[in-house]
Order: sequence, then structure tokens, then C-alpha cells
Amino acid sequence: MSDPTLGGHLAAFAADVARDGLPDEVAASTRQRVLDVLGLCVAAHRLDTSAAIIGHVLDQGGHEQSTVVGSPQRVTAAQAALANGVLAHSLDYDDTHLPSVLHPSASVVPAALAAAEHTGADGALTVRAIAVGLEVAVRLGMAGYDQELGNSVFFEHGQHATSITGAMGSAVAASLLYGADEKGVLDALGLTASMASGIIEANRTGGTVKRLHCGLAAQAGVTAAQLVRRGFTGPPTVLEGRFGFFEAWLHGRFFPEAITEGLGKTWAVPDIFFKPYPANHFTHTSVDAGLALRARGVRPEDVASIVIGAPTAVIRTIGAPLETKRAPETGYQAQFSGPYAVVAGLLGGGGLGTGLDDYTDALAQDPVRRALMAKVEVVPDERCDAIYPHQFPAVVTLRTTSGEVLVEEVLTNRGGPQRPLSDDELARKFRDNVAGRVSEEDADAVRADVLDLDSLAGVDGVLRRLVTFTSPTPTTARTEEESA
Repeated sequence: MSDPTLGGHLAAFAADVARDGLPDEVAASTRQRVLDVLGLCVAAHRLDTSAAIIGHVLDQGGHEQSTVVGSPQRVTAAQAALANGVLAHSLDYDDTHLPSVLHPSASVVPAALAAAEHTGADGALTVRAIAVGLEVAVRLGMAGYDQELGNSVFFEHGQHATSITGAMGSAVAASLLYGADEKGVLDALGLTASMASGIIEANRTGGTVKRLHCGLAAQAGVTAAQLVRRGFTGPPTVLEGRFGFFEAWLHGRFFPEAITEGLGKTWAVPDIFFKPYPANHFTHTSVDAGLALRARGVRPEDVASIVIGAPTAVIRTIGAPLETKRAPETGYQAQFSGPYAVVAGLLGGGGLGTGLDDYTDALAQDPVRRALMAKVEVVPDERCDAIYPHQFPAVVTLRTTSGEVLVEEVLTNRGGPQRPLSDDELARKFRDNVAGRVSEEDADAVRADVLDLDSLAGVDGVLRRLVTFTSPTPTTARTEEESA
């Protein structure tokens, strides 16, 4: 492709990787992300919205092409991508790239798995397609990251870059699995740009619509790839054109070098942050601070006040309106609350520090937690501003009833390159996510197969182990006395 457009650069990159393969580090990181997403899809079955999306796709009917996690009935590939994308993102436990503040795997992995199962693609091509899709999503997100502003322009406009660029990455991944050549990948980008969408007001004031975003992105990518196979085409200047992607979303303020610089040589995929806690990523360092204060012997009754110093840009998500963040009505709202995060850490949780059972409606409304959250302030911190958004730091200051002042500074996020999760920790996260629904035998088999995905003839054997669940063991939310 001579004198390629920005989309042409991405299409050529995708075709090269599909043919030539991946660096070992990128392939290994990609396989880990597939495992993470599958565990999240299983765990999300605890939510009413998960039953709703699966019921919705089953009602659509159609050819049995691809698997929805937790459903023995196969559906069309686009509908499977929709459902699994919703499941993957619904718990806010999926990975994050910084500083773009994207959650790329929750759309790209479901889209690719659906397309791979539909086409019978082998595991090696599936891993390559996922890696390329992730890289495309991240690079498009970084093209909207303004270094002078210190934030994503998408985010500043109220746009959910995760679903917008995730749709584009999903399209590239699905296209490769449907056998597209370089031109076909570019056409799929051209189609998907007209379907990419998402706004993030629900982060501030509630609603479960955000859970749909990655599913809609995955569905758009698969649909675009299928339509290109049938002859639809897109504009070659879809990204940088006068009426293209960046003009429509960012009013023309974007940074093209983020797309092309080092493309095919320098990979973002291995540096995408895994989440250790099932909550909005902005809250994680507050959880860490709470856990550290607990380890120092602080008890709930010792707390007179807590101040979370945070980057200014995240306060609108985790600290405003403060009255709402101090009194979340649901576990989902608690996932976006700074006050809840530090209290959850202080009281002690499951999983890798706090787990899924620490974000329930009952605990969000628990009087003990509400009383502690009422003592929490969330304020801007200049030191945190200087670090954000390369990390989501917090400086937490706790004053005890005796007048002692304790400070915990958490300036890097656990799960990222500077504080990576070990293989054992990622395995524990997967086991915790599938526990009670998938047998230990099947869980071990899925983990082994996914971590060896490049050598498999296809993905259907992995997915079929995740369609019929055992009955989950009823759990009772811990009382504060038990968790203290």
C-alpha cells in the first residue's frame, strides 16, 4: 500500500503480524489476558445484567456459530461477542492501559474468540489477532491523549474511549480471523468507525449502561468484519479525514505519531495493567492504603477522619458528588467510590486484597461502612497530579481519635509494570472468579489450554468447558465483626 493513510499503517501492521507472528513476550501477555477475560465472564454471572444480556441474545435466534460463556446454546458470532463483552466488563475487574485509561481486553478478546470459533481459526492466529487488536485499540487511545493536558481528550469530552477505540481494535482482530487481507482490515476500520460509541456519565451518577459498552464494541467489530466479507467498504482516510474518526470524536485534536511511531517494533500490550481488585481503577491505590493502615493496626473505632489525596482529574469519578460517594446504594456504585475503597481496604477483604464479595449491595449499605465513609474526604493532591495518568496514585492521611496522624502514600498501581501481579496471583484471580461455577478439573484444563493457546487447533474446546455451570455455593456477606 503506497503512501498509506493512518488506517493503512494499522492494516499493514495487522497483516504483517498475522503472517509473521509475535514476540514471545507479547504472545505470553496476550494469553494471560484471554485467561483473565474468561474468568471475568464466568464471575459476572452473579449480576442481573448478565442474565439480561444473555436472555437478550438468545431471543435473537439465528445460526449457532459461537459460544456465550455460561450458556449451552450457541448464538451468532456477533451476538456472542456482544454477550461476552458485556460479561467481561461488567465487574470493572478487566485490565487497563495507562495513560490512555482504556480497558482494551474486554472488547477485543470476546470479539476475537467469537470470530475464531465461527471460522475455526487455530490458536496461533487467534493469539496474533488479539494482540494486534489490543495494540490498535491502545494506539488509537493514545492518539487522543494530550500530554499538555495530562489526560485523555476522549475522557474530557465525556466519551468512553474504551468502547470507542475498543470497537476499532475488535474490528481488526475479527477481520484477521475472517481471513481479511490488508485492504479488508482497512475497510473494517472504515465501517466500525460509524458504529463506535460510548459516554461515561454513568460513572458519575449511576446506571448500568457502562456494562454494555465493551459488548457493543465487540459486536461492532465482528459485524464490520463480516460485512466487509460481503463487499462493504470504508473510506481509506477514516481516521484522519476531514470528516473522519478523530474529527468526529476529538474535533481534530489528535496525535498521529502515537499510531505510527514504533508500530510493529514497540508493543504496548505487555504493559497493560491487570486489575487486582474488582473496582474502578482510580480507586485501587486507596484500597492499598486502607490495607496498609489495617496492617499497621488501625481499627474502625480508631478513625476520626480520613483524607484521600488524589489526582484532580479522577475526583469527578471517585469523589464527586461526595455525598453520593460516601453512601453508595449498590455494590456497583461502591466500585466507583473512593471512600468505599479505603474503607474496604481498612476492614480487610478477600481475593488479592479485596474481592468480588467485598462489593455487594448489602456491604455498600452497611451502617458500619457508611459511618466510616462519612469521615472520608477526597481532595486534589499536587503530587498525585504530577504522576497521573501514568499511575492512579493516592496519598491517604488518617487521623485517629487519639490525635495520631498516619499517612500512606501509594504512588504506583499494583498490577502494572512497576508492581506486576505474579503468575500465581493471576492464577488465583482466575480460580476465585470461576469458583463455585466451574469444576476444579475444568478450571485447571481451561487455564492450561489458554496458556498454551498458540498450539491448539481451535478455541471451541476451551469455550465448551465454560458453558454449563455447577450451582454456586450460597455466600453470606461478611459482617464487619468477621472482616475486621
